[in-house]
Amino acid sequence: MFPLTEENKHVARLLLNTGTCPRCIFRFCGVDFHAPYKLPYKELLNELQKFLETEKDELILEVMNPPPKKIRLQELEDSIDNLSQNGEGRISVSQDGSIASKNSNLNVCNVCLGILQEFCEKDFIKKVCQKVEASGFEFTSLVFSVSFPPQLSVREHAAWLLVKQEMGKQSLSLGRDDIVQLKEAYKWITHPLFSEELGVPIDGKSLFEVSVVFAHPETVEDCHFLAAICPDCFKPAKNKQSVFTRMAVMKALNKIKEEDFLKQFPCPPNSPKAVCAVLEIECAHGAVFVAGRYNKYSRNLPQTPWIIDGERKLESSVEELISDHLLAVFKAESFNFSSSGREDVDVRTLGNGRPFAIELVNPHRVHFTSQEIKELQQKINNSSNKIQVRDLQLVTREAIGHMKEGEEEKTKTYSALIWTNKAIQKKDIEFLNDIKDLKIDQKTPLRVLHRRPLAVRARVIHSMETQYVDEHHFRLHLKTQAGTYIKEFVHGDFGRTKPNIGSLMNVTADILELDVESVDVDWPPALDD
Repeated sequence: MFPLTEENKHVARLLLNTGTCPRCIFRFCGVDFHAPYKLPYKELLNELQKFLETEKDELILEVMNPPPKKIRLQELEDSIDNLSQNGEGRISVSQDGSIASKNSNLNVCNVCLGILQEFCEKDFIKKVCQKVEASGFEFTSLVFSVSFPPQLSVREHAAWLLVKQEMGKQSLSLGRDDIVQLKEAYKWITHPLFSEELGVPIDGKSLFEVSVVFAHPETVEDCHFLAAICPDCFKPAKNKQSVFTRMAVMKALNKIKEEDFLKQFPCPPNSPKAVCAVLEIECAHGAVFVAGRYNKYSRNLPQTPWIIDGERKLESSVEELISDHLLAVFKAESFNFSSSGREDVDVRTLGNGRPFAIELVNPHRVHFTSQEIKELQQKINNSSNKIQVRDLQLVTREAIGHMKEGEEEKTKTYSALIWTNKAIQKKDIEFLNDIKDLKIDQKTPLRVLHRRPLAVRARVIHSMETQYVDEHHFRLHLKTQAGTYIKEFVHGDFGRTKPNIGSLMNVTADILELDVESVDVDWPPALDD
């Protein structure tokens, strides 16, 4: 059933004769159900012409502009394979101005610039899908997004003013919200076609996105008058190639008075000299997250790459020993590493390890069985004797918050080998065992002042347990609040940590070795080996 009524006839005829395509005519006539838009373009044009025929079977052509130049839509394969970097479509133009409904030549719509013509037909969808399938991404659903040339808003505004004026003559009103949005109509037509061609659902929550960017060579020509009237809306941005962005154009259209717009831009809009070109087709997958716990057994391994003034100090790091394997298997572009605190290069992390999470950016492979993840963990562990990983698993972005919450709130247990300048006996250190919940103040240590702000942090030493070694050495086991600087608590950092082991024992004390025995963050969940 044809969606237009007698009431729409005048507006539909007016729009068609001024160079508007059938689908845009439906939009301006408020057709908000999907089926009519999905019909093949030629069929739509024939149906529309039949609807508009008079009793004498003639199509009235009240041409308000000079006949539009007929544009042959560029071969779609060229449009995609030879992506134009400057937005200029390669087109061939003929001077014949008749309505092209019986062959492959189309008049480019003066409102949508061809978007609702060939660019939502099956041939174009197939070309995009070939690009998607060649991209090498693994996906079970997708989000489809489009970016249209900004002057579409200008042309739509002009067409709306024209239709509103004509409907006003019939005592009818047409608000901006009564027009079906171009993106909505495009989505109604293309989503089912993409889903059918790729065999997966279109899902707004999918992490896999296919985006098509359209450009048009007449953008500046169509929009420059707005910059003259509303200069404050068009400010150059470093990351934008043009001041005429969609947001800036919309902002200007909301500010400009209707009478000023009508003086500056033709209503109805002129037929374009060119059709839209496909600037780029991009596929991207949202980040996936892998978490686990690591042990570090080397006293010569930083957590993250140690680079000073562009020069690498040590050949590897915990981050790289783990992430290099994940990058390769997930086929990701890059990664971001985070952990529950960090240890110094000369500190080992023992016990059940330190929680960590890795964000894998734009991964091409995302589906793994638990057995494959277990094998990946084993591969990491076999590759180095400096680290070991456990509880490796895929997690959500939200779950990483649990690790960060625990970072400041939870406790950590350490073992330190301490040297004293004075000879000591076992009885000289036993009093430390009785100290509970000792409050200390730590001014930012000198060794980290280059990367941490100067502040005094209150921390708590929950408990201490001593183990006598000899006259100048003892081992101290401590349970502390997360974020405590243990080395400074031992030697005092020139009085910047008060009290400290040296001041408590009235000796000069230094730390020779430090191990993290446990990080009491109950995340990620422990897995069965």
